[in-house]
Amino acid sequence: MNETSRISMKVADGVEAPAVRAAAPRGLCTDCGVSRLKDPSACGTACQFIKPDYAATETMVHGRARDPQTEPDELFFGPFKAMWRARLKAPLAGAQWTGITSRLGQRLLEEGAVDAVLTMAPDPEDRWKPMPVIVTKAEGMAAVRGMRMGYAPLLAMLEPARDKGYKRIAVIGIPCQVHALRKIEADFGFERIYVIGTPCSDNTTTANFHEFLALLSDQPETISYLEFRADYKVELRFDDGRRKLVPFLMLPLSDLRTDFWPTTCRTCVDYTNALADITVGYMGGEGEQWLLVRNDRGAELLALLEGEVELSEVRSKGDRSGPVKGFMANTILAAGGLPLRKMPNWLRPIVGRIMPLVGPKGLEFGRARVEMKAIESVLFLRRLHGARMKNMIPPHVWRLAARYGLTPEDGETR
Repeated sequence: MNETSRISMKVADGVEAPAVRAAAPRGLCTDCGVSRLKDPSACGTACQFIKPDYAATETMVHGRARDPQTEPDELFFGPFKAMWRARLKAPLAGAQWTGITSRLGQRLLEEGAVDAVLTMAPDPEDRWKPMPVIVTKAEGMAAVRGMRMGYAPLLAMLEPARDKGYKRIAVIGIPCQVHALRKIEADFGFERIYVIGTPCSDNTTTANFHEFLALLSDQPETISYLEFRADYKVELRFDDGRRKLVPFLMLPLSDLRTDFWPTTCRTCVDYTNALADITVGYMGGEGEQWLLVRNDRGAELLALLEGEVELSEVRSKGDRSGPVKGFMANTILAAGGLPLRKMPNWLRPIVGRIMPLVGPKGLEFGRARVEMKAIESVLFLRRLHGARMKNMIPPHVWRLAARYGLTPEDGETR
């Protein structure tokens, strides 16, 4: 495990990409970085795909587990103290949305609340490939704005951050990274860790993502921005300033290779990053960002943006039942290795125009996505890794799936 897969490099002023070890071979793995630590055996206790205990970990992080009886939306989104639609009043250039996530990291460094921020920058040879970095200057956060796609060993940065003497850090990560972080953070002796989470439902390799871009444009190398929006469209931006909106139904998803989405992502039950101090995403925001303050430390983070962020009440419209049932029908086919049912090409533009008008929006859109992920996890695990179900699917996910007739079979629960 002393072999390194990359040499150290300076990305920008105050942004360093330390060398990382080669990943230890694993089965279900998103390469969060734990297998690249000096002791890769930590995967056994850290990984959400081995034997997670979501209720106990939520209690450890937030002081309590999710409580759907008191707040029904916690069944879907995890524990939270407050939930908002949000936008920066002065959006940051180059940010994925208005830049709340990167601005939080910047403010922590400006205030001296942390010594470093662990996050992702674009690889110098491929702007879509994530490269884990340590940011130590506020202005360095400009170099990490935007979305990357691919496996990203973020937690490999914990050791170099500790070895450099940093005592207070922030980590910006997706759910599988944050879950593992929470299991091992106490081992590193940091005085304080702020965790800024972004939602994630699916990931793939960077190479696969380039194949997807090639299906969207005859000049995929010029695509500089891609975002799945809450209005049922994907937004593309190009180097020459052009923008293009593609309705979800017009996406060539059925043309992707069958293993485009890895089994890990198809069996992940934490879309909303429930173990972060604050979650910043899009799906409940109706075109703005969606922000969940999960604990006191999350409230402390939001307070850093006082006067800079515009907050408004979250809203909910529509009925998710139809779209979720349709998703389930297609997922049953996909999990069984059968071809997905394709909508006739002539009908796609019509339905694509109707969906933004009648489909679920705001929190109902968010609930739909979480239920879809619950269904997908049950169906794919049942087919591919049935013995893992009793450990990988927590009770709250079974409650979500039960609404659509998916209930545990013998041996699928503890």
